[in-house]
Amino acid sequence: MAFKSKIKWVALFVLTLSLGSLTVHLSLTKFSSMNLVQYSAKEALSHDFPYIGSPVGRNKRLWGAVRSLESLQPYANPRNGYPVPGKTSNGFIYAKIFGGFEKIRSSICDLVTISRLLNATLVIPEIQESTRSKGISYKFKSFSYLYVEEQFIASLKNDVNIIKSLPEYFKSARRRSEFPTFKPKSSASPNYYVKEILPSLKKAKVIGLIIMDGGCLQPILPPILSEFQRLRCRVAFHALQFRPEIQILGLRMVERLRAWGQPFLAYHPGMLRDTLAYHGCAELFQDVHTELIQYRREQMIKQGIVNDELSVESHIRRENGSCPLMPEEVGLLLRAMGYPSNTIIYVAGSQTFGGQRLLIPLRAMFANVVDRTSLCSKTELSDLVGPETPLPPDVFKMPNPKSEEQLKEEWNRAGPRPRPLPPPPDRPVYQHEKEGWYAWITENDKEPNPSPLDLRMQAHRLLWDALDYIVSVEADAFFPGFHSDGSRWPDFSGLVIGQRLYERASSRTYRPDRKKLAELFNVIRDDMYRPKRNWILSAREHLNRSLSEEGLIRQSLLSKPTSFLSHPIPECSCRISSVEITKPTKGRDGRILFGGEPECPKWMQSARAEKARTDETEPAEDENDVPEQLEPDVISSLTSLIDHDEEWDPND
Repeated sequence: MAFKSKIKWVALFVLTLSLGSLTVHLSLTKFSSMNLVQYSAKEALSHDFPYIGSPVGRNKRLWGAVRSLESLQPYANPRNGYPVPGKTSNGFIYAKIFGGFEKIRSSICDLVTISRLLNATLVIPEIQESTRSKGISYKFKSFSYLYVEEQFIASLKNDVNIIKSLPEYFKSARRRSEFPTFKPKSSASPNYYVKEILPSLKKAKVIGLIIMDGGCLQPILPPILSEFQRLRCRVAFHALQFRPEIQILGLRMVERLRAWGQPFLAYHPGMLRDTLAYHGCAELFQDVHTELIQYRREQMIKQGIVNDELSVESHIRRENGSCPLMPEEVGLLLRAMGYPSNTIIYVAGSQTFGGQRLLIPLRAMFANVVDRTSLCSKTELSDLVGPETPLPPDVFKMPNPKSEEQLKEEWNRAGPRPRPLPPPPDRPVYQHEKEGWYAWITENDKEPNPSPLDLRMQAHRLLWDALDYIVSVEADAFFPGFHSDGSRWPDFSGLVIGQRLYERASSRTYRPDRKKLAELFNVIRDDMYRPKRNWILSAREHLNRSLSEEGLIRQSLLSKPTSFLSHPIPECSCRISSVEITKPTKGRDGRILFGGEPECPKWMQSARAEKARTDETEPAEDENDVPEQLEPDVISSLTSLIDHDEEWDPND
């Protein structure tokens, strides 16, 4: 009995110690948690820039205007003999537009130009990514999901007759598919429309166009059709106005970025699945994304979009300048330019293929990397989307296990004996791989059709791209991760570069040559974070040249043949008269690449003189401050993040 009593006392003592220890730990947790706060990009910015709202002198070498381009001004007004469209037309044109934000914007400009060319009445185009069938809010109808219909019609009343819908007596005939439809390519010439489509339009009075390539008219037109090029500019830069909710939130984001009294840089990675598949950049990832890119490339080959082999050397493609710059490389280039580690960088783009993991090196070098989720609350973004009908949850279902009969049948069909050894066991399939949009790659050889939730998210991306477009155009500097890719599609960065060139040609817009940069990075590939001074000076010289006439001429050669909106000069610009007269630079085909703009009206001269006086008051800073190498804390933090190689969710 005495032994049992001692055991009870020992047990009671141990229990008392456990309760005491638990109480102490809970108390420590309570008091220590009082000092823990959730990370917020806004609070991080306020820590780096405590004097909110107070303007700080800009470093003109990093943020100043490009002096050699200040004489270029936007001027897309009609010049000579441009009649207003009459009340009668040759018929009606309705169109369905497929694709993302950049394809939609470029296609609408081409549609208006074609309607003017054929003297046709244009019906408001139908954007297929934002139709009611995609699950968008009942408040909007296709075109109005992004743009203001009334503004679109009113701005172009002197160019084209535009209506919201077909007359009633034509609607029923359209439902019965009585009207001819065409699928023009992005390289279609004006002669194609005059000779092939105009007769059908006059005969049927209504035709339909299906646009899938991001355009339906060749980007470069003969000089005699320069007025049609200026019409493209009026559509893109004046008539296509985002609906008020998008404009208000976008400008509010710009105000929040400027509220810290510092300039900011916008960066668009350009890491899109279609882009990476088209150029064969799959091996840059070495994970599940490689399989996804290769599958998409295989589909492009079957569709005739890609005329090349399935497996290519991605590193050779990168050296040719065909692949996007990795965010890590962009960070190193910005540091070589002299941008400090507290520079505010806005990451644009509704999606970055590869997820946030790709941005880790950039965030390690620059602490103030933000995006729309950092600047906007969930309520603001949901209000932009509008009220939507709830969808059933998109739950991933595991495939049914195979029965013994199925396994035996597979064994019997395996081939003649002796059979080879069975393959090694597959790697474990993690739970996040089963739940993400890429789950099918682990089980099936065919990509499933998009779910209702996927279709709705595709429509939402149009809104996110619109917000990013506003911020990128208004940014103090813009750096594209991928542009002028040589494909036949317009790209987001190209449209931003084109509008910045049209509105403020002297704004700091980098136009890097990825092939030249690949050569530079090959020199320091073994020790990228400790570049020598000569390398920094070479990188800085190349980026500075990309800002000026040299970058514009290269942009005209590479980008304009695929997208006029990416380089709308000299057709949509004029030049302030100055002492230095820029001689026109022509290409091999006789096309003017730079220069040759007419003189601007007199009212622009006074505005130019006033701005010049304002710029003279800005402080100049040293242009020879060259960072020898990255700070040790940046290198150590980056190394620890990369070495911590767990199984990541590619959607994180």
